[in-house]
Amino acid sequence: MQNKKVNIEDLGLIDYQEAWDYQEKLFDHTVQIKLSNKKENKDEPTPNKILFCQHPHVYTLGKSGKPEHLLLDEKGLQEKEARFYKINRGGDITYHGPGQLVVYPILDLDNFFTDIHKYMRYLEEAVIQTLAHYGILAGRVEGYTGVWLEEDKERNLGERKICAMGVKASRWVTMHGLALNVNADLSMFNNIVACGIQDRAVTSMEAELGKTLDIQEVASVMEGRLINLFEMEKI
Repeated sequence: MQNKKVNIEDLGLIDYQEAWDYQEKLFDHTVQIKLSNKKENKDEPTPNKILFCQHPHVYTLGKSGKPEHLLLDEKGLQEKEARFYKINRGGDITYHGPGQLVVYPILDLDNFFTDIHKYMRYLEEAVIQTLAHYGILAGRVEGYTGVWLEEDKERNLGERKICAMGVKASRWVTMHGLALNVNADLSMFNNIVACGIQDRAVTSMEAELGKTLDIQEVASVMEGRLINLFEMEKI
């Protein structure tokens, strides 16, 4: 039986490790329900959760990432008041920090569709639609995950990334997710080869629109787009 109900929680500004531990707890709980259902021939519904948050300055390296893509040593990290973690999502290195909207869906895809590529495209589409709400035309770049803005010749800007993505899935249960640069400090990306890509820039909604945005409002728009795309019922 598919359960399309979803609980949405705003964690506010939260330490990366604390949020990661919470994700793992929710993830493991859902996986255990699925294993118990299979073993004991039960049909207990599995929960769906979406976490919204921001993090203090932190760099995270995915399973396929290269450590040399972090351009800071331990002293440099201390000077930037940033932390560094190797984590179990896909993708290379990325940055999280204040002013960046981070979204962690802990979903059982058996409740929706069992297709990881479709899942990633839906996450991208939620971001694309959120940006369109603010008048920012965004899309995808072939061969790369995440959400991008096209070259802007009038402003002498090339393709630039506005949202990074990296997920983990096991037994069709997801964790990790996406990070949309709303009012993020873009200078912090200078300390990494962002997502392992050397020849493309990073941008934010603030940089594109020339004004600071209400990140809670952006989160509300994003929430609505996710609910619509996945045909969820918020509880």
